[in-house]
This record gives sequence, structure tokens and C-alpha cells, in this order.
Amino acid sequence: MAKRTRGSNRPGQRQSSARQTARPAARPAGALSEAEEARAAELESEIVAQDRATDTAKNRSKERARAAETTRPGRAGGQGLLAVKAAEEYAYVVRDVRRILFVGSILGAALVVAFVLIDVAHVVTIG
Repeated sequence: MAKRTRGSNRPGQRQSSARQTARPAARPAGALSEAEEARAAELESEIVAQDRATDTAKNRSKERARAAETTRPGRAGGQGLLAVKAAEEYAYVVRDVRRILFVGSILGAALVVAFVLIDVAHVVTIG
């Protein structure tokens, strides 16, 4: 047998008349006050302005991308799709090699500093 709880609203059961709250008289559907209409018009104009600004920004970024494609080396006319992909992958490889060299140089510099402090200057003694 299921446990009963107070105030549970099961489908098909109505609340007692004492617990029902008085609801304000509803306006007909679609009826708005003048203040609500003015606020709605204001909100709509703000939304339209934001949409226009977004569209303008998108158009600018597309134009910049097109301009960058035409001025970017390695994308000259007549090159095939494979050449374009190879150029993009080469750019990734160059970037990765630069990062590897940068991290390696930092590690090498740390080793040199440790060598100087330990063996040359005897600032740090081990053991």
C-alpha cells in the first residue's frame, strides 16, 4: 500500500475549496496594457539592434578571412586542395618545432645554472 502524503496532487484529484487561492480575473488573450506594449516595442528594438550588430561583426570577420586568404602566402591561384592542406600542416609542424625548441632551451638553461651553482661556484653542496 502506498504512503499518503499531505498536499500531494495526484492526477484526477482536485484540491479542497478551502485551499484554492483566489485568482485575479484574467485578461483576454492578446490584450496588453500601454506600458506593456511600450516595453515590448523597446525590447524588440534592442533585439533588432543587437542582431544587426552581430550580423555586421560576422560580415567583417568573413571579409577579413577572405582578405587573409588572398594575401596569405602558399595559397596562390592554381594550387590544388592537397597543396593547401600541406601548407596548413606545415604551419602546424613549424609551430610545434618552435615550441619544442623553446622548452628545450629553457631546460638547457636550467641545467647550466644548476651546473654553475653546484660544480663551479660551490654554492650548493650535495651530500
